[in-house]
Amino acid sequence: MVTIYIYWISTVFLSFIYISSAIIYVMKRDWVGETIVGFGYPRYLQPILVAVKVLAVAAIVSRVNVALSDLAYAGAFYHLLLSGLAHIGVRKPKGALPAAIGLALLAASFTTQNAARQTPSPYARSAAEQHVTLIKRSETWIA
Repeated sequence: MVTIYIYWISTVFLSFIYISSAIIYVMKRDWVGETIVGFGYPRYLQPILVAVKVLAVAAIVSRVNVALSDLAYAGAFYHLLLSGLAHIGVRKPKGALPAAIGLALLAASFTTQNAARQTPSPYARSAAEQHVTLIKRSETWIA
């Protein structure tokens, strides 16, 4: 039961980060465009990122297709990782904080999704498998 709460709380907060970021990209277009160019990326990336962020949230939350949902998780992982590294690369580590929080939320959401969703993802372990693995590890530590 706790795993289901962890899944939904982390997924809601991750979705909030992505949707609020997409809104900022639209509302503060010039500032975001200058920031993207400051990272060394082309400005035309901005509308693509808005679309990808909204579609990733839609795929993860609606889970119409498990493979599409897993692809959205993978895309979000790489996006957050590269976003954090871009901020660190231009010597603005405080700007990497939302990406770090997003990565933690993404990891929590991805690893607990099988407990909360009816159709399991083949890439995320079920809660029972994680429990068995922990028991086996503890036995090897004792022996």
